[in-house]
Amino acid sequence: MNRGKYVFAQVAEYLPARIFDKYVAKYSGNKKVRHFTCWNQMMSMMFGQITNRDSLRDLLVCIEAHPSKYYHLGFGKNVSRSNLASANEKRDYRIYEEFAYELIKMARTSCFKDGDFQLSIKDNVYAFDATIIDLCLNVFWWATFRKTKGAIKLHTLYDIKTSIPSFIYITPGDVHETKGLDVLTYEAGAYYILDRGYLDFVRLYNIERQKAFFVTRAKKNTQFIRMYSSKVNKKVGVRSDQIVKLAGFYPQKNYPYKLRRIRFYDNEQKRSLIFLTNNFKLKAIDIAALYKYRWKVELFFKWIKQHLKIKSFWGTSSNAVKTQIYIAIITYTLVALIRSKLNLNRSTYEILQILGVSLLDKTQLNQLPSDPIYQDVKEQLYNQLELNLI
Repeated sequence: MNRGKYVFAQVAEYLPARIFDKYVAKYSGNKKVRHFTCWNQMMSMMFGQITNRDSLRDLLVCIEAHPSKYYHLGFGKNVSRSNLASANEKRDYRIYEEFAYELIKMARTSCFKDGDFQLSIKDNVYAFDATIIDLCLNVFWWATFRKTKGAIKLHTLYDIKTSIPSFIYITPGDVHETKGLDVLTYEAGAYYILDRGYLDFVRLYNIERQKAFFVTRAKKNTQFIRMYSSKVNKKVGVRSDQIVKLAGFYPQKNYPYKLRRIRFYDNEQKRSLIFLTNNFKLKAIDIAALYKYRWKVELFFKWIKQHLKIKSFWGTSSNAVKTQIYIAIITYTLVALIRSKLNLNRSTYEILQILGVSLLDKTQLNQLPSDPIYQDVKEQLYNQLELNLI
């Protein structure tokens, strides 16, 4: 019989504790704390994320069933509903936000690239989008959205090649998506894939000035002046490839440079799509293929809403909600990191499900089942482009 560490304790070993302590000290997280430290708080919340607990009461019922294991699981001497709720309300969420970004850096440098990215692009490729999480306005009064409805919005910069979110920005639901572009730091040479809801030429011009590339879609009422056209291969769905400038005094003032406009026909959806980009070197079909990868961030939103606790919250304040979301991101990133470190041939979802029923076992992590279950339910890509690469 294996008398080693619990699976949850083995998972926690992949967390850089010294880096976490640095942020705890930065924001005085353990000031006047006797027993239930920030680390104990994070361990308790991660346990709830992995075991998919519905509420704070549900989480405490499960934890309190194993008092003799508190120390070995990282919960500290005692866990109660009051001290966990108080920690979520009062301890600065930025401890977990900045620690999440440290973990993201580790994951992006060590995680293997996804095999489904087929384009020969050496620079980083990101998709930026936002998703709404509905809340009760009477309880979450600060999460303004509509007159009778509350919500928060998760603005996410998603690394397409590694399937890791590289930046998370949380705002009330009534903040427009384009505001998220204002807080991004752009990498020179990187590609940013944006939905047409982000068609703001002042902000797109900022991407251009940072020497980065964007790929987005044009709106029907956007007016252009065609300068010249390039030859296209209509067999692959590309109908036109043009160099254009914006028409009108103010649009040209907002974006004074040239743009590339590509018209692509999606044979499966029977519709035409118009892409705009400031990249003039990639093939037109590659620009269309790049935009197709934008749906990975949509699948990420769907995945975390289904498999992590970011729709039902264990606290009502803004600080408690942000703390829970960033600990959910820490959990997701940690599972991806373990998957890479142990070279597990399973999806992140499958590993999370296995961990959820194995946290109190003493099996070695590398001895958990490693063969993928191909019969498992797969996330579907809706409204995707069909690309004919000939």
